[in-house]
Amino acid sequence: MWDQFAALLPVRPATDPSHPLGCHRRRIADRIVFDKLLQVLRFGCSYEAVADSTCSATTIRNRRDEWINLGVFAQLKAIALDAYDRIVGLLLDNLAIDGCITKAPGGGEIAGRSPVDRGKQGMKRSLMIEARGIPLGRVLAGANRHDSPLLEPTLDRLDDLGQLPDGITVHLDAGYDSAATRDLLAGRGLTGEIARKGVKAPVQATKRWHVERTNAWHNAFNRLQRCYERKESVIHAYLDLADAIITARSLIRQAWTLYRWDTRPTRRP
Repeated sequence: MWDQFAALLPVRPATDPSHPLGCHRRRIADRIVFDKLLQVLRFGCSYEAVADSTCSATTIRNRRDEWINLGVFAQLKAIALDAYDRIVGLLLDNLAIDGCITKAPGGGEIAGRSPVDRGKQGMKRSLMIEARGIPLGRVLAGANRHDSPLLEPTLDRLDDLGQLPDGITVHLDAGYDSAATRDLLAGRGLTGEIARKGVKAPVQATKRWHVERTNAWHNAFNRLQRCYERKESVIHAYLDLADAIITARSLIRQAWTLYRWDTRPTRRP
């Protein structure tokens, strides 16, 4: 993951060439900051908690914002998704979309009153995945937003995937059971498999369980489960990094079954 991330970074001098004496303090290595960001993503701790003599919290934030402005996190996710598509293949004929509410104690640009947490600040992710659970795109909103209005901007993420197969089926839960949703899907040439309100349907009996599992994968990264970030761009960056990790992890597991190579592990990773 780091090798690919480093290939996307621009070349930077070790010291500031504009310093009049040419002896400015050396730049903190990008690898150190990348490892710190992974710790923040996985454990959900503060920047001050992971800062030490090798890197300060201010440097972590500044380097994070620099990489966000360069679009490195989004590029890393796109590369991981393209590699998965080439080696394993994305199953785009069956998609699933669902919302997931998480905590946002610090509020922020996309936080709202959570209806499932006594009105505390929360965030909703409207996530779209393919048939095996690989994340394709998401829309962020306040926790007080209903899933149904977020369906259209979530489906807009399909435009980033290029050529799509014919006869795509979108699997949705009962929260999307409305005439407006069916009209939206029909207008895009999509088929909707929507659970009916008032009719019990175990998630295991449908193809929606993959999106529930992917939401659980995301929530395993504690920075996403309890998000203290206030800027939407930073939250998207952490989600892109998490998506790249989830996609690469799934790629390794699928490739172990589909391919053989000299250094292939004897057990499935």
